[in-house]
Amino acid sequence: MNTTLQTLWQEASDQPSVRQRLYQVLRQSIIRMVLAPGQALSEKEVADTFEVSRQPVREAFIRLSEAGLVEVRPQRGTFVVKISQKAVLEARFVREAVEVAVARAAAEQGLSPRVIDELHELIARQRRCIEPHDYDRFYQLDEAFHRTLSLGLGQQAAWKVVEEVKAQFDRVRYLSIPEATPLKRLIDQHVAIVAAIEQREPPAAEQAMRVHHREIFQSLPDLVQRFPEMFEAAPAVAAVDEEVVS
Repeated sequence: MNTTLQTLWQEASDQPSVRQRLYQVLRQSIIRMVLAPGQALSEKEVADTFEVSRQPVREAFIRLSEAGLVEVRPQRGTFVVKISQKAVLEARFVREAVEVAVARAAAEQGLSPRVIDELHELIARQRRCIEPHDYDRFYQLDEAFHRTLSLGLGQQAAWKVVEEVKAQFDRVRYLSIPEATPLKRLIDQHVAIVAAIEQREPPAAEQAMRVHHREIFQSLPDLVQRFPEMFEAAPAVAAVDEEVVS
């Protein structure tokens, strides 16, 4: 476990402070299943792993609790929460609403050639993840694609909202790759989004982004069945109308 955590620690080297870096590493380790749902977390062990004091670890645990990723149980300890289907679907609802609006606005207003080139380059790099089965790298590039689209439109606030709500959604998204959701399908969806934006077709851009975010309706029931130990006990996910209205 420590080797993988140390890798994440290196990836977060651009964070402005130890507190922010530690929070980012722990958040990513939960999203990317390095720290499994239900796993107990030791303040001392985390501090020893990263050679930091226990104060920033304590602060990170509080922030993770506020984000719904860990639960602090008095007299018992801190635990990674299991995935809540309800929280996942709520996060998807918010993220879809924001990013569909971003895609439509990008098609209406247009993006600079530099941003379009960045999006194409990210898609090309995503394709290079298929053969080596580099799912960790694909996840990072997928994140960069959505961030680049929002920031390229000048919608920093929109991306901030997405970042705040998407942790539970991302846990399922990461778990779904590759078996429940093939990389090629996700890449093709990215291609459709960029093509609609380039062609300045707002309804098509909106529809392409909506289809992309509704992919989770296909993968979530399968993941709950395959990995029941990772999910909170809950009634089956209700059927959702998947019709995409343009």
